[in-house]
Amino acid sequence: MGTRDPLVIVGVGVDAIDIDRVESMIARHRQRAIERLFTAGEAAYAAARPHPARHLAARLAAKEAAYKALAGNDLARGIAWREIEVQVSTDGAPTLALHGLASRRAAELRVGRQWVTLTHSDRAAIAMVVLEAL
Repeated sequence: MGTRDPLVIVGVGVDAIDIDRVESMIARHRQRAIERLFTAGEAAYAAARPHPARHLAARLAAKEAAYKALAGNDLARGIAWREIEVQVSTDGAPTLALHGLASRRAAELRVGRQWVTLTHSDRAAIAMVVLEAL
């Protein structure tokens, strides 16, 4: 049996978002809110679903959870919403694409693997992000 380097967790974040709050925000500020918070891919993914607000809320929760997992210095505090992008892998699992300052912070932490989970009920969306070092 081969040996494996020990798992080194460099960041963990969890967040919950009220779906009604996202629905209200979209109703009041539709295009402006979507363009400020989401990438084109994220917006298109949610728009193609029967209940877009659930999927937008899950993505907001994932962005906030990733922000918490990346926290720890001035660089991390400057990360913008659209620099953390929730994508869907070929097997349907959520994954993160990090851009700009988020990517730089992940490099500082030597992130080699990420774990993302999303869930929602009728009322809330929850996400958890774990970052593993190389």
